[in-house]
Amino acid sequence: MPMPTRALALALALFGATAAHAGDAVTDALQEAYAPYRVALFRTSGKSQDEAQQAVAQAQMAWRSMAERLGAKPAAPYDRDAEFAARLAQVNALYERAAAAVRANRLAEAHEELESVRELLADLRRRNGVVVFSDHMNAYHAEMERLLVEAPKALDGPSGTLLAMSQVGALDYLAHQLRLQAPAPLQRNAEFEGLLKDVEASVQTVKAALLRQDAAAVRDALGKLKPAYSRLFVRFG
Repeated sequence: MPMPTRALALALALFGATAAHAGDAVTDALQEAYAPYRVALFRTSGKSQDEAQQAVAQAQMAWRSMAERLGAKPAAPYDRDAEFAARLAQVNALYERAAAAVRANRLAEAHEELESVRELLADLRRRNGVVVFSDHMNAYHAEMERLLVEAPKALDGPSGTLLAMSQVGALDYLAHQLRLQAPAPLQRNAEFEGLLKDVEASVQTVKAALLRQDAAAVRDALGKLKPAYSRLFVRFG
């Protein structure tokens, strides 16, 4: 079961900067294979079957290559994880199902299969005491998805904008964590800075609309959260 968002946020804060930069060869290999995965996840949320098929194939190839290099006996800190090989196999099975769904032009189904990859890899790192920047991105994503479901419901009820404001506070905190926990190379990256500012601005736009108690503006601003996050996630998540 995935860790609740607030609990994960607390855990990330407790691990601090040292755990956020794991630096071990296995985590580095996993993160390298994670880059084409992010593109595949993004493409399967779109409408182009060809683009999705190409992206999933590239991500699947990168995953298989990485898994073959790591083998069944990974180095520390994963060397005492009895489920490591099984977890790699589970991820591979998800890629197989996602690829089949894309071939059938069921992109939404493929996207859901790939979403589970993110959860499996996050759990693998968590069990082995590893925190990377992707975990902070995942915490933001989980809270964003919750907000997108719950805030519109709150707006329809009594004191709706006040309740929604309390919900957006957690997202504001997690957006700040993205800046604080970004590794030094990202902090020096101009593209990362620009995309992160877009994420921060999207949250502030929601807050400003809530402060004005403008429900229509809040709904419009909520619709801009996911695009800003997706651009950052694809490149650096």
